[in-house]
Amino acid sequence: MVDLHSQYLHIKPGIDKGIQDVIDSCAFINGPAVKNFQEGLEKYLGIKHVIPCANGTDALQVSMMALGLQPGDEVITTSFTFIATAEVIALLKLTPVLVDVDPGTFNIDLKSIEKAITPETKAIVPVHLFGQCAPMEEIMALAKKHNLFVIEDNCQAIGSDYIFNDGSRKKGGTIGHVGCTSFFPSKNLGCYGDGGAIFTNDDELAKQLRVIVNHGMVVRYYHDVIGVNSRLDSIQAAILNVKLAHLDEYAAKRRAAADFYDKAFANNPRLTTPARYAKSTHVFHQYTLVTRDVDRKSLINHLAVKEIPAMIYYPVPLHLQKAYLDPRYKPGDFPVTEALSKSVISLPMHTELDDEQLNHIVTSVLEFVNR
Repeated sequence: MVDLHSQYLHIKPGIDKGIQDVIDSCAFINGPAVKNFQEGLEKYLGIKHVIPCANGTDALQVSMMALGLQPGDEVITTSFTFIATAEVIALLKLTPVLVDVDPGTFNIDLKSIEKAITPETKAIVPVHLFGQCAPMEEIMALAKKHNLFVIEDNCQAIGSDYIFNDGSRKKGGTIGHVGCTSFFPSKNLGCYGDGGAIFTNDDELAKQLRVIVNHGMVVRYYHDVIGVNSRLDSIQAAILNVKLAHLDEYAAKRRAAADFYDKAFANNPRLTTPARYAKSTHVFHQYTLVTRDVDRKSLINHLAVKEIPAMIYYPVPLHLQKAYLDPRYKPGDFPVTEALSKSVISLPMHTELDDEQLNHIVTSVLEFVNR
């Protein structure tokens, strides 16, 4: 699904030097490489504060801790996302309130958010799924109306631009009160292990976030709040600093691959190509088709024989996961999410795809779908 080795070969000198510099300095934790990456990402995103941390899940959890959310507070998010989005809500003994998604963009449905707000609601977590932003301008207006926090789950859409009604732009993850991302290796900006970061323009919130990720310490061995141990190590930061310079180039390559797929699958009655939201650029963390009357398991097996990987994101919605079963929800409550879980399939999407590979993929898909 992602050709990290070929990508590495293109940037090998910079990556190898960055890693060796960290080893030579032995500054493995909070070393200069972390500060350099933090400052570089702040500049790229146009945001005041980037707080590096250990992974994207921690980024979400620490954000909720820093905002002062309390057990029982309701947090609205989508049922069509990776489990981490709801996992941290449950771990903090908050109440996850799940809603449906838009059938075209797969992102959280605005009307469903509004219907789900109660006096106990304290936050909204829109997920910028598969590489494009949720309707953030409307979500922020809704949050302001109801005095809610907005925590952007930007783990799949770093580098995307959100376009406001007045034509101005902001990077995904920089619009809400706080934004979160993951640097998992397969992400658009991925390291060679685990990593994550939190974004905010709020000076006081940034201070609190920095304290929480470092055991609740301001002064060494003096713990002012309950915190966690969540740090981005220096080797990963050095790798990310090299890859950050290529992020827009990587996004352009992903969009070119998506354009190739779109053209190949256009007007096929059994395949629906991913919608592109007019108010967001798409960085295509995944390229996800909606199938109609297609046996996905057989299609995946057919592609595997031809050495083509394919994945289903996500086969079970959050509200039907065993760990999150809740009497408030039952099968049929979120028809769009449930239909997508039964029909989507994602094809290889990465920076190293060439025309020969893309032709092989689309020919193999159409061979199965059209027979």
